[in-house]
Formats: sequence, structure tokens, C-alpha cells
Amino acid sequence: MAETEGQNNQVRVAFRIGYLGSSFYGSQFQPHHRTVEGEIRQACIRAGLFSDTRKGRLAFSGRTDRGVHARCQVIAFSTPYPDRARRALPGQLPPDIWVDAFCEVPESYSPRRDVISRTYRFYFHDLPSDPALMRKASELFLGRHDYSCFARVEPGKDPIRSITEITVHTEGDCCWIEVTAPSYLWHMVRSMAAALTRVSEGLLSLEELGVMLTGRCSNKMKPAPPDGLILWEITDILPWRSVPPLKRTFRLHADAAAEHELMARVHRLLSPSGE
Repeated sequence: MAETEGQNNQVRVAFRIGYLGSSFYGSQFQPHHRTVEGEIRQACIRAGLFSDTRKGRLAFSGRTDRGVHARCQVIAFSTPYPDRARRALPGQLPPDIWVDAFCEVPESYSPRRDVISRTYRFYFHDLPSDPALMRKASELFLGRHDYSCFARVEPGKDPIRSITEITVHTEGDCCWIEVTAPSYLWHMVRSMAAALTRVSEGLLSLEELGVMLTGRCSNKMKPAPPDGLILWEITDILPWRSVPPLKRTFRLHADAAAEHELMARVHRLLSPSGE
């Protein structure tokens, strides 16, 4: 689509992005903290894609907490310059955010409402003592349950959620869970990971876990640390076009990652350059 300088027609565009969440106070904009949304807003303004954030209607497929990473997050915004957006946005972003793919979408498109499902991975700091028992326990999460005991439920939110797939993986001294669902509650996956750890350690029985999934508990499950959580995949039907990754690494975080085995692993998993 050819651009005309000063054209007024708004085009809705979507980008598939990733980020290393270590230095972000989450994905959602906060005026006094560094966030993923804040960096993308500023990148769009620098590129001249929009000057008014309300007209840009920037939206994300989901919210991630402080310190949580994303291999695949979908964003969308409206701009008169879709070709410029595709060309310019990747180079305007900081080195801990990158673009993977691009497409034009209908003006009504909402990345929060229109995606089919979201998949998270949680990487454990240490190899659990009983991964086999964790696999057995993970099956209890499948289907529709009340996650009041496993999430921070905001007022007006329905605590009922449906897990369509959950698996426990081990490879060498590494263990992770992979969870797929249409939607989640705040802290939900991290709390599920914490519960499976407690099952592995013999601190929570399968029967007690089953009761918690009915919404009955004296204390909510405390979520596992955020640094092991990655928004891994978004399932949708958009006609994505690949965007080649820029030749750069996460300069701001490489040294810190090298000092932390889990962060070094996440750094390797997420780096678009494979470095």
C-alpha cells in the first residue's frame, strides 16, 4: 500500500513481538515506570506513526507482569502509514523488544478479543524432586475450574477458566510446564507452577489440589517467581508476514543473565539472533 504524506485514512496493523521482561514493570503502561507498552508508544511516536495515543488505539493480546518475558505477544495499533510502520518500528525499539511478524488487520481487530488461545511456559529454577507426580497432578487442571485459589481475581472477573492443554517437560536438569488456554487470570500460571512444585515436594496432596480447584481454600497459592514465566505462543488466524530480526543482542541484560542460570537459559530461548 503506497503512502501519501499527510493522508488521514487510518489502517489497523498488527505486529508479533517478543521481549525480555527483566527490566520492565510489566507490559501495561505506567507513567512513572519502564513498561513494554510505554516503549512501544514512544517508538511509534518517534517513527511518526501516530502522535495521539488515543487515535493509535494501541492494544495487546494479553498483560504480562513485572519480570515476565514474551516469545510471542501480539499488539495492534492504527496509523495512516502502515508501510512505514513495518519498516520503521523494529529499528525504533530498544534491544530487549523485537518484532517477529507483521500484517494489516480489519479496523475492528482487537488482539485481546480475537486471538484463539495463549500458551505460557514456566521454567523452574531447580529440577523438581518428583516430575512424574507433577505430571499426574497437572492433569487435574485440565477442563473448567474455579481458579479463585490460584489467582488475583479482579472485581467483576469470572474466576472460572478452561485449560485446554498442560504438559510437564524435563530435559537434563531443566524442567518446565506448558499451559494453553483461551484466557487467564492475574498470577494464574505462576500459582499453578507453585502448586505443582508443592505437590512434587509432598507439601500438597492431589486431593487437596482438587479441592482448591473448586475455589475452596483458606489461603491462596502464592505465585512462583516471575522470571521463569514466558508468554510462549499466541494462536490466531492472521496472515502474518515475517520480519527479519535485527542483528543485535540484549546488551542491557546479558551480564545479569550470565550471573543467573535461569535467566541465561531464558536469554538463549528468547534471543531472536540465537546468540
